[in-house]
Amino acid sequence: MAIAAFIGISAASAQGGFQRKTVEERVATIHQKFDSAFKLEAAKMTQVETIFTDYYKTADKAREDMMASGNPDRDAMRAKMQERSADRDTKLKAVLTEDQMKTWKDTIEPSMRPQRGNRPQGQ
Repeated sequence: MAIAAFIGISAASAQGGFQRKTVEERVATIHQKFDSAFKLEAAKMTQVETIFTDYYKTADKAREDMMASGNPDRDAMRAKMQERSADRDTKLKAVLTEDQMKTWKDTIEPSMRPQRGNRPQGQ
């Protein structure tokens, strides 16, 4: 029985075993990072949350559509992602100050990207 459990865990790990966070979890992370960095007033924080909720929902739908097509085109997906990010940033510029936008682009946004595991070189 223990061997079966170990094999199941190993199989899940081998397949990636990665569970994507929900939109709500990702927005909560954004809320925490923005609150920590900027202490935005409630109305502005609500605007930021709406911007990111829309952004994440659109990105998730695009990802699902791409995977369902059976022919995921990474280059096309990357181009659309860049368009969505530019649109999100345009909306953020209407809410944030220039200094806050710089902090978002230079510090917070890079910290939100998925981190790759430390793999030995050549693998």
